[in-house]
Amino acid sequence: MSEAIDSHQHFWRVARSDYGWMGEHVAPLLRDFMPDDLAPLLRRAGIARTILVQAAETEAETDFLLEIAARTGFVAGVVGWLDMDSDAFPERLAHYRKNPFFVGLRPMLQELDDDRFILRPRVLDNLRRVAESGLAFDILAFPRHLPHVAEALVRVPALRAVVDHLAKPPVAAGDLDPWRADIAALAAFPEVSCKVSGLVTEARAEWSLPDLVPYVDHVAACFGEDRLLFGSDWPVATLAATYGEVAHAARALLGTRFGPEAMAKIFGGNAVRFYGLDDGPPRPVGRER
Repeated sequence: MSEAIDSHQHFWRVARSDYGWMGEHVAPLLRDFMPDDLAPLLRRAGIARTILVQAAETEAETDFLLEIAARTGFVAGVVGWLDMDSDAFPERLAHYRKNPFFVGLRPMLQELDDDRFILRPRVLDNLRRVAESGLAFDILAFPRHLPHVAEALVRVPALRAVVDHLAKPPVAAGDLDPWRADIAALAAFPEVSCKVSGLVTEARAEWSLPDLVPYVDHVAACFGEDRLLFGSDWPVATLAATYGEVAHAARALLGTRFGPEAMAKIFGGNAVRFYGLDDGPPRPVGRER
């Protein structure tokens, strides 16, 4: 059985001051979260490695995460940020591709004023460059963005993309539509995968597993065992659950639909393939310096 991989977690140091989305509405997150905080949680949950994902819209954030990856044994790769609506994008992409830990990039579509940002001509040109590079592309979006994302994929069908957090469906309200049809439309593109992550923070405060079932069942049916990836969304998920609770929920919900071999893909093998990871043993874990 392949080692388990968490395909979506974050680190941040608040004093860096480029986390524009943070505020008192997420007060418990307004502290540093670094590798020494996560390492014991991974061990308890049986997770060997992680994908570290950007949480700020700056290249300084990307550099910060790559520095962490270089000295943290369990971090297998970094999904960073680059300005996709910049004439300098090709040069910056070439620069970061030289770093072996740079495995993908993510514009924070959900934070942008323009819901159609991904369809801007220069952004589409740069998406084509990402597709040609073979790097992964993380889609951080709300359900309202999905039709625009689908249109972009029609124009750049070779893009290897993954939908973060099921595109944040309205779990607390219990609504499935129009999210249900729009996520199925994305699943029709064979190069698109989906992260089973981020649901607990979209649910009501006193959430339970049955609240999550319709959403997980839908993406399971749409994407299947080869295009689903487990992600914790730690530490954002701590607003609603512990790391162990998130991992248990994903295993419980997916385990009703998939057998051991498929679960090994969802909890590891698919991340190795999607992000182009070395599937060897993890490097020794050093303490944060």
